[in-house]
Amino acid sequence: MQPDPDAAATALTELLAVMARLRDPDGGCPWDRAQDFASIAPYTIEEAYEVADAIRRGPTPGPLLDELGDLLFQVVYHARMAEERGWFDFAAVARIIAEKMIRRHPHVFGADAARDAAAQTAAWEAGKAAERAARAETGTLAGVPAGLPALTRAAKLTRRAARVGFDWPDAAAVLDKLEEEAAELRAELPGADRTRLADEVGDLLFVLANLARKLDIDPEACLDAANRKFARRFDAVEARLAARGLAPADVPLDAMEAEWQAVKAAEPGA
Repeated sequence: MQPDPDAAATALTELLAVMARLRDPDGGCPWDRAQDFASIAPYTIEEAYEVADAIRRGPTPGPLLDELGDLLFQVVYHARMAEERGWFDFAAVARIIAEKMIRRHPHVFGADAARDAAAQTAAWEAGKAAERAARAETGTLAGVPAGLPALTRAAKLTRRAARVGFDWPDAAAVLDKLEEEAAELRAELPGADRTRLADEVGDLLFVLANLARKLDIDPEACLDAANRKFARRFDAVEARLAARGLAPADVPLDAMEAEWQAVKAAEPGA
């Protein structure tokens, strides 16, 4: 399939016109007119996750096409609100990311000779560091977005710190730290002070994110997979109970645990 710049430009112009009409004070959609950056931001995050989910489930053309459209609409939405304030328009958004990609890929768009993957990664990071410096963002951790999912941000923060030597030597050392944090949490249980408990649970999760990083595993993806596994197994437990005319609330914990173990044993590879 060859790209068709004219078709893309026409479709994008149509989408921008749809967005402008939705936000039009004279006859636009009341809900769309009432939104601002803060109210739309959660939808933007949600749509990004929907794209990731469509990819994980296939990808198949239909769902991925639909979700990518939803995500593009979020960019158009934010750009329209910025244009209404006189800040910038969608063209500026497209232009700045194109310029950034050209700047960060001198081995493709510049005179640099072809590089191997390691050299390309180093050049990419150097380019990002220069951009942070131009924005007067100083420090090793500068530029790690605060709005990232917490586990993802923890991995990124510690990956940055590791570049300057602030890191555990290996995964085994992180496991030792995990045991230490678990002991500290256990020590707080008798007092049940919510502030202290929250602090210790946070430390435990942060170390777990580090462990995933040291093992070269995405902690967010790990937790997502665990969530889906739990939901799948719990649904199966409910189905097994329903076949006997029961609901989870009707049986004691040990009976539910027995059903849980039966579901696990029935899974492929168990």
